[in-house]
Amino acid sequence: MWPFRKRRQSTGLAVDPAYGDPQARAVIDALASQDWRTVRDILAASTDPDARAFLMDAAATVDGVQDWIGEWVDAEPHSTLPVLVRGCHAVQWAWQARGGKRAESTSQDQFREFARRLRVAENLLDEVVARDPDDVTARAWLVTSSRGRQVDHAEAGARFDEVVKRHPTHLVAHEQRLQYLCPKWFGNEELMFAFAREATAAAPDGSLLPELLAVAHIEKWLELPVEESDAYMQSAEVCAELLAAAEKSIFHPDFRPAFGWVPRGSAFALALELAHEFDAAARVFELLGDQVSVWPWNYVGDSVTAFTRSREWVYENLS
Repeated sequence: MWPFRKRRQSTGLAVDPAYGDPQARAVIDALASQDWRTVRDILAASTDPDARAFLMDAAATVDGVQDWIGEWVDAEPHSTLPVLVRGCHAVQWAWQARGGKRAESTSQDQFREFARRLRVAENLLDEVVARDPDDVTARAWLVTSSRGRQVDHAEAGARFDEVVKRHPTHLVAHEQRLQYLCPKWFGNEELMFAFAREATAAAPDGSLLPELLAVAHIEKWLELPVEESDAYMQSAEVCAELLAAAEKSIFHPDFRPAFGWVPRGSAFALALELAHEFDAAARVFELLGDQVSVWPWNYVGDSVTAFTRSREWVYENLS
């Protein structure tokens, strides 16, 4: 058994969209205060595609950006960076209008505003790609918007291919491609698992890409009838696949918990808890500490409550 510390009683847990990363916090604070120069300097220095994507995820959590970011675009008309930030943020802005519920629980007014904002986002991202065809971040966010825009399989696949042609292990693009292939969007179980398994097999040791398998199993668990879901997650085949994925990813000696890892580690924590692989789940919770992400915990309730409940259940059931 993993040598866990004595169970601590944590109080006052909250979601930190920066996950303790100083650069992400600086981006969030600068956008909140309309300080685009600081945002520009941080993003310009962040040349790694995954690091830039994680910072863009953090930027997307700031409300009100669309109200003023035109000032930055006007101030630097020859730069694609303000257009990129505006476009990536507008994708999340669109999903904010839609809400997180399924289609049958979403109003027509929400759908109309969702579509309007997504058109804005795609026009901006298309402009970035037209001016800088190798901008991986713009292309990755076009993978995200492909679901909302309901593009066909050929177009969605082509968008993803344009990302991985330039950065084969782009995590956000892989995650968003997996969502497109989920049964709840435009794919099916076979396509979803084939993609997750292929990406996991090709991933370098210590990569976060194997979390795609954890996500795929969670997605199937959510789709199954209640009377079948627990037996599915606790089956020998699923448990073995989850443990192997974790060993290649966050349990591997080469893994480094860089910014952006918390939601992905949390996907492993949730999947392993559902699988009743309590010792492995506890290892993940030890790595996470008190860092709570919105996703994937919002799949099973309020994020902080779900995280706390899952962690307590895991520690109570250690062997």
